[in-house]
Amino acid sequence: MTITFITGANKGIGRETARRLIACGHTVLLGARDRERGEEAAAALGARFVPVDVTDDASVAAAAADVAEHEGRIDVLINNAGVQGPFGDPGDLTAADARAVLDVNVIGVVRTTTAFLPLLRRSDDPVIINVSSGMGSLAFTHDPGRSESRVVVPLYASSKAALTMLTTQYAKGLEGIRVNAADPGYTATDINGHSGSQTVTEGTDAIVALATEGPGAGTGRFIDRHGEIAWS
Repeated sequence: MTITFITGANKGIGRETARRLIACGHTVLLGARDRERGEEAAAALGARFVPVDVTDDASVAAAAADVAEHEGRIDVLINNAGVQGPFGDPGDLTAADARAVLDVNVIGVVRTTTAFLPLLRRSDDPVIINVSSGMGSLAFTHDPGRSESRVVVPLYASSKAALTMLTTQYAKGLEGIRVNAADPGYTATDINGHSGSQTVTEGTDAIVALATEGPGAGTGRFIDRHGEIAWS
């Protein structure tokens, strides 16, 4: 049975990903920093809750130790936890704003991936999925026909651009592990005040597709629910 660990999974895209993968037969470990919400989500879905705050070294290490003790390995790591940060005029941004966003969206992925690599390497078919965004694409944010070009969310967009590049570097450097990025698209979740045009189920299509591929599928890809996205 495929064992999947998802960060930031107590609500939104993370929770819906957990629900869908459980329906596909995965054993899902639902990671969240809010214990009450995490336990509620895990109980409702049939997952096992694992407390994790991706901005805290000790918390991530404890989560990995918990999984090592109970499951012994994971097959899929989904780095989903993310924050938006300030919206609009970038003239008021502070260094503290930048640190807060990057610590979750980029450094948190590094922190979690490094901690969980020993567990992934015990899998016969290890997979890492980084939940990125079209907001990190130069092509999308410069295309007037796309919604990404009409949004000013500087730290989020910058962090997702960094995450897509980080994904390519992991894909090149982590031998034997498939590492890909998924763009959920403009999905109605708390992060955008539920203004997105897609349902949360539509927003998880790309993640679920990457998590359920068979051995031998490609690495170093960036996909949305319609297919592969160019790295630009």
